[in-house]
Amino acid sequence: MSITNQQVAGHAFLRALYPDEYFPDPLLDKGRDILLRLCERIEAERPADLAALYALSAVATEEFNLLQEEFWAAGSEIETMAREEIAGDFAFVVSAYEFADADLEEVIAERDW
Repeated sequence: MSITNQQVAGHAFLRALYPDEYFPDPLLDKGRDILLRLCERIEAERPADLAALYALSAVATEEFNLLQEEFWAAGSEIETMAREEIAGDFAFVVSAYEFADADLEEVIAERDW
């Protein structure tokens, strides 16, 4: 499925992390793909309320939790700068899909990074 939301389609996810060699590009690509899958699921499932949105974002957040292991294996980690960038992109997604009342802490509540 391709993204139909033009705001999302033109967004460079995890943009601030790519220039930093501490974060391996292949792992950032995986993180970008997690966020794009979340967008695809939002478009496909069209969550009717915040609870449904939070269920979708929980899956994506748990995928980032698993990705953390790969960052560690590569001598990196999801540290402060990365956490802020990832959270910012989750906030962008919920805003782009017009969930203005979404609480970012709930959107990424499952995080362990």
